[in-house]
Amino acid sequence: MSLFIDIVLFIIALLLLIPISVFFIESCAAFLPGRRETKAAGEPRPRVAVLVPAHNEASGIGATLETLLPQVTSQDRLIVIADNCSDETAAIARTAGATVIERINHEQKGKGYALDYGLRFIEADPPDVVVMADADCIVHEGVIDQVARLAKKTARPVQTTYLMEQPANPGPKDAVSALAFMVKNLVRPSGLERLGLPCLLYGTAMAFPWPVIASAPLASGNIVEDMQLAIDLALAGHAPVFCSEAKVIGRLPQQKQAAEGQRVRWEHGHLQTLLTQVPQLLKESIHQRRFDLFAIALDLSIPPISLLVLMWVAFMVSAILAGVLGASWLPAIVLAIEGLLLFTAIVGAWLKFARADLPLMALLGVPAYILWKVPLYFAFLVRPQTKWIRTERDPVEAPES
Repeated sequence: MSLFIDIVLFIIALLLLIPISVFFIESCAAFLPGRRETKAAGEPRPRVAVLVPAHNEASGIGATLETLLPQVTSQDRLIVIADNCSDETAAIARTAGATVIERINHEQKGKGYALDYGLRFIEADPPDVVVMADADCIVHEGVIDQVARLAKKTARPVQTTYLMEQPANPGPKDAVSALAFMVKNLVRPSGLERLGLPCLLYGTAMAFPWPVIASAPLASGNIVEDMQLAIDLALAGHAPVFCSEAKVIGRLPQQKQAAEGQRVRWEHGHLQTLLTQVPQLLKESIHQRRFDLFAIALDLSIPPISLLVLMWVAFMVSAILAGVLGASWLPAIVLAIEGLLLFTAIVGAWLKFARADLPLMALLGVPAYILWKVPLYFAFLVRPQTKWIRTERDPVEAPES
């Protein structure tokens, strides 16, 4: 029986070593100098269509358009897809100066369907580059120009740095949540960028050359449609690149129910995609002899960091208990090394990227944040969320000029 326990714990420790090692390597690589070839300032300005899918976004779309309109030239188009709206989203967008198309289909709900509708609208006179921006974000000055030029230069999708601000009245969990979002959307893709590897798509302000996006399978209700789109495009030979200089800001929901709903959708979708797509990516990386697909599979194999830490703690405690009862200490030693890698990566990411905005005391909220998410992961085992549900918005304010 002791030998069986030793083998099981050792196998678990080795399996856990894969995502932890990849996370550590990506985080450490983020400290390396940036790669100059990701910049495209000298490239000619391509013709751009900016698509903004919007479902009942009246409270915030005005602020979003206020940051987008100055970045659109006379040759570009800014199109808001008012998708199944029952509020003043369409009227506000028209008043701001955007072209508005309205879509009504109560059976097919989700961002993917709205974006596909927008692509069909512009396909008669296609642009060089399509930029997709969410209706609840603030797009920093120069972003559209940066990502459009880079997409044209590389002939690949481009992902911006997409970060989250804390809500107006933040709680302890909000600071940790913002840090986790930063690690996922800035630190790790920065490391991949430094290593010359592709990234996933994380949401807003993504740029696509028209030939790449024109026939992409967007029309679906996938709850993490951006992540799935990145995988589909990578399999087709168009793996995304990361543009760390281009920044877009969203805001974590103030309302507790909205925050929990947003997390359920993100993390259940992430886990479902991990379980279904990693094997396919590994298979195709061998079949197509492509290391970029292998790298994407490894990156996707990292579960949400809070879940990764939770798994490590659970197995570390189990390994120590087994050792005390007479089993081998080898699994505990391997897991201890993994814990050191995790701690180093998280603290290092905070030191380099978040120390100015998140005080050290915020890290003390990590244990409570992880415990808060235990029911979320248990729900995934019992009844995972599979349908797209929109997160309730807080009002968005444009930055002062």
